[in-house]
Amino acid sequence: MDRYVCSVCGYVYDPAEGDLEGDIEPGTRFEDLPDDWTCPVCGAEKDQFEKE
Repeated sequence: MDRYVCSVCGYVYDPAEGDLEGDIEPGTRFEDLPDDWTCPVCGAEKDQFEKE
Protein backbone atom coordinates (compact mmCIF):
# COMPACT_ATOMS: atom_id res chain seq x y z
CA MET A 1 0.00 0.00 0.00
CA ASP A 2 1.22 3.46 -0.88
CA ARG A 3 2.16 6.04 1.73
CA TYR A 4 1.12 9.67 1.27
CA VAL A 5 2.88 12.82 2.50
CA CYS A 6 1.20 16.05 3.57
CA SER A 7 2.65 18.80 1.40
CA VAL A 8 1.95 21.36 4.14
CA CYS A 9 3.66 19.80 7.19
CA GLY A 10 5.36 16.59 6.03
CA TYR A 11 3.16 14.15 7.98
CA VAL A 12 3.23 10.70 6.37
CA TYR A 13 0.00 8.71 6.23
CA ASP A 14 1.02 5.05 6.41
CA PRO A 15 -1.87 2.67 5.69
CA ALA A 16 -0.19 -0.01 7.81
CA GLU A 17 -0.59 2.29 10.85
CA GLY A 18 -3.83 4.09 9.99
CA ASP A 19 -4.77 7.15 12.03
CA LEU A 20 -5.94 5.91 15.40
CA GLU A 21 -6.64 9.43 16.69
CA GLY A 22 -8.95 9.92 13.70
CA ASP A 23 -10.60 6.50 14.16
CA ILE A 24 -8.95 5.17 10.99
CA GLU A 25 -8.06 1.50 11.42
CA PRO A 26 -4.66 0.11 10.37
CA GLY A 27 -4.87 -1.33 6.86
CA THR A 28 -7.02 1.54 5.52
CA ARG A 29 -5.78 2.66 2.09
CA PHE A 30 -5.43 6.42 1.53
CA GLU A 31 -8.02 6.18 -1.25
CA ASP A 32 -10.50 4.71 1.25
CA LEU A 33 -10.18 7.52 3.80
CA PRO A 34 -13.38 9.56 4.26
CA ASP A 35 -13.56 12.65 2.03
CA ASP A 36 -13.60 14.86 5.12
CA TRP A 37 -10.48 13.29 6.67
CA THR A 38 -7.75 15.85 7.37
CA CYS A 39 -4.11 15.70 8.36
CA PRO A 40 -3.94 14.92 12.08
CA VAL A 41 -0.99 17.29 12.50
CA CYS A 42 -1.93 20.45 10.58
CA GLY A 43 -5.52 19.92 9.40
CA ALA A 44 -4.73 19.97 5.68
CA GLU A 45 -7.31 18.31 3.42
CA LYS A 46 -6.72 15.09 1.48
CA ASP A 47 -5.94 16.96 -1.76
CA GLN A 48 -2.87 18.42 -0.03
CA PHE A 49 -1.27 14.95 0.12
CA GLU A 50 1.06 13.46 -2.49
CA LYS A 51 2.07 9.85 -3.03
CA GLU A 52 5.46 9.15 -1.48
